[in-house]
Amino acid sequence: MARATAKSKATSGKVKKAAKKTARVGASNARTTKASAGNKASPKANKGVKPIDLYYWPTPNGFKISIMLEECKLPYQLKPVNISKGEQFNPDFLKIAPNNRMPAIVDPGGPGGRPISIFESGAILQYLGRKTGKFYPKDERGRVEVDQWLFWQMGGVGPMAGQVHHFKNYARETLHYAIARYVDEVNRLYGVMNKRLADRPYIAGKYSIADMALVGWVNGWERQGQDIEQFPHLKRWLATMKARPAVARGMALGLELRQNVDMKDPKVQAVLFGQRAR
Repeated sequence: MARATAKSKATSGKVKKAAKKTARVGASNARTTKASAGNKASPKANKGVKPIDLYYWPTPNGFKISIMLEECKLPYQLKPVNISKGEQFNPDFLKIAPNNRMPAIVDPGGPGGRPISIFESGAILQYLGRKTGKFYPKDERGRVEVDQWLFWQMGGVGPMAGQVHHFKNYARETLHYAIARYVDEVNRLYGVMNKRLADRPYIAGKYSIADMALVGWVNGWERQGQDIEQFPHLKRWLATMKARPAVARGMALGLELRQNVDMKDPKVQAVLFGQRAR
């Protein structure tokens, strides 16, 4: 009986030590997540890691990168690029993003330990996926599966939905033909995605950068003239995506920056009409 009691005490002691260790790890992760949400590197959780500069404005394209950074718990600093004021044309920004569009990043810890700047959201997602080994398969077959849906978003959903937003909400005159054309094309693309999601949880099977690229655009279904109820599998996917804490944080980043922007202001319109919708 004495041996059994001693063994029980020893086991209890091990359990308590394990519980304390788990608590410390959990607290560390919580600090990292909190720091990321506040756009500051945690000195304890990310000691020696310099934050990535995120050139960003709260739009579906910007959300792609803020979500990925949040999912990977990478420290980053927010560098707002107010596209309603034309800040994307500033010479300093053009050195990073020559196509005068955000998002863009500067990673001080790039390949070989040297800084690297990257523009175009798809290229940034792929880079961060390779850098962290997360949400982007290492095997060629898996990577191709993700890439094709990522480029499908870049070449289809983004541009077509962007044209809907433009002609429905911001065009100086109502062009019914243009509105119908792009609303119908977005409807077709939603149908493709809905069919794809009928037998898998995410667009490429497992959660990936392709899903991150799509969620900000699909979230605007109502403004795109779509009825989400017609696409039950897409609706389920969207709810699943928005329930992810990192996705919620990424899509909330900088929303307060847009509060005082009047999209109907002629000055704002003059800037926006100088860009191609995407």
